[in-house]
Amino acid sequence: MAEKKQRDIKHALVTGGDGFIGSHLVDMLLRQGVKVRALCQYNSFNNWGWLEGRNDPGLEIVCGDVRDAAFCRHICRDVDTVFHLAALIAIPYSYLAPESYVDTNVTGTLNMCQAVRDTGVARLIVTSTSEVYGTAQYVPIDEKHPRQPQSPYSATKIGADAIAKSFFNAFGLPVVIARPFNTYGPRQSARAIIPTIISQIANGETRIKVGDLRPTRDFNYVEDTCRGFIALAKAEGIEGEEINIATGTEISMADTLATIARIMGREVEFVVDPQRLRPSSSEVFRLCGDNTKIKTLTGWAPEVSLEEGLRRTSEWFTDPQNLTRYKSDIYNR
Repeated sequence: MAEKKQRDIKHALVTGGDGFIGSHLVDMLLRQGVKVRALCQYNSFNNWGWLEGRNDPGLEIVCGDVRDAAFCRHICRDVDTVFHLAALIAIPYSYLAPESYVDTNVTGTLNMCQAVRDTGVARLIVTSTSEVYGTAQYVPIDEKHPRQPQSPYSATKIGADAIAKSFFNAFGLPVVIARPFNTYGPRQSARAIIPTIISQIANGETRIKVGDLRPTRDFNYVEDTCRGFIALAKAEGIEGEEINIATGTEISMADTLATIARIMGREVEFVVDPQRLRPSSSEVFRLCGDNTKIKTLTGWAPEVSLEEGLRRTSEWFTDPQNLTRYKSDIYNR
């Protein structure tokens, strides 16, 4: 088979570069020799999140907010590729503060699309989420699956995807919508199921507080997700496409937690904490993604097994220097 033609990435902007996936993406791009401008959320402490303390050659860190259109135009200048990851993503908090999610996720994406259009950036990767599909009507879930807004968060991501697609249809914006399924790994927020379990076990808890153990998820190790982003940024001729980044496998929360306990060598009891349960009609009970499209268009495939990914994640969280960043006794919305 002939090798697929790829575009070069020389200077990239990563919004949300201070976050979990964004910081790993910044690291991977730098290792590949790409010059990176990373956007961190502006704050009065001048804290750069997971990029704090970094002074890498080729890395420029800027602080700001994607809710400001003028700022978005400013940071898009002189780059050839934009990875737009900045978003509010915690589902429980979206029940309490839905307007904040509209401002950041929908208006922020609108601002980035307009900024890319105004400054002539050659490729924009907009980050979607498997949550837009809701509970699977069929599996594996391909890109044609109906959208089901089962939380305010997922509704805003559906809106953001629609804004991006409209800019492709109306203006020919060179945008690709990347739709990762459930990414996990080092640096993930404690609001997510895997780090909250690992951090509780690492802190010596034997009664582990969890939510509903019935749902299934398609877990993707963070390095595989980042390779997917870069593959989509490099692929020629895929503008306007919506593309899953998924393993094509699923595992229940109960089996995931049992696997983590085995890997960490601990006997634990899982206790359902009511505050960690979603409203019944909001819970997404089954996610398993079809990755045929990304494999066909880019050749991407997951490389890290769930067992290996959970082992790496557990080792990172059990490092005392990393564990002190997490408050395992407090439910993080």
